Amino acid sequence: MKEAQLQMKLPGVPQAKQGREVPARWEWTEAAVWTERMLATLERGITGGKWYSLNDKVTKMENLQRAVEKVIKGKSSKKADGRKCRRYAEQSDQRLPQLQRSIQSGQYQPKPVQRVWIPKLGSKEFRPLGVPEVECRVVQMALRNVIEPIFEHGFAEHSYGFRPGRGAKDALRRVDQLLKAGKVWVVDADLKGYFDSIPQDKLLAAVAERVADGAVLELIQRFLKQGVMESGQGWSPTESGTPKRLRRCESAGRF
Repeated sequence: MKEAQLQMKLPGVPQAKQGREVPARWEWTEAAVWTERMLATLERGITGGKWYSLNDKVTKMENLQRAVEKVIKGKSSKKADGRKCRRYAEQSDQRLPQLQRSIQSGQYQPKPVQRVWIPKLGSKEFRPLGVPEVECRVVQMALRNVIEPIFEHGFAEHSYGFRPGRGAKDALRRVDQLLKAGKVWVVDADLKGYFDSIPQDKLLAAVAERVADGAVLELIQRFLKQGVMESGQGWSPTESGTPKRLRRCESAGRF
């Protein structure tokens, strides 16, 4: 009941669009952004291989509203972070127009993430976790709604991590198929601190191979450079690596 009441407070929250006929593989895409025509272009390949004029889709009010919905989804009002997210949603009719103008004018600047240290599973070590403010999450989600399908289209068929509509069970089914086909070797490899050490210049260059909208590329770069705030140490620059919520495309995309 509380979730329904909160959603009712969101100004102009779009209902699911009826009649959008898209291939099953694209049903997860954000209907506020990805029309049938755009998805058809994605399927056949866009001229020149690059997408232009994407910032207007990032800042589309309907997309920003949907981003708020996704950010607050599953957030518990019993936790401080959940309360912050829900409070932002309740105030979104005042906050989103200002946010929209800020991004459109190129003045939006993400605030530094708050660094916290959490126990590392199966170890006595701790690992750093960056917690962005709620509005940063909204912008990142709106951005992801726009660019994720562009990169998803080119991902490896048998890549399962951080992919929409895919997960560990799909990977296990693939392993079962390979075992039944007589394959017996398994390679287990891990790159320590991979997401924290990605060269940002090379990452941006890889994104620019598909995205040619300068405003969107600048927005991504600002998130990469937003820095970290840590208790007792103040602000620290982020010269390498990526924010947590930009990692979904990277880890699955094999850039």
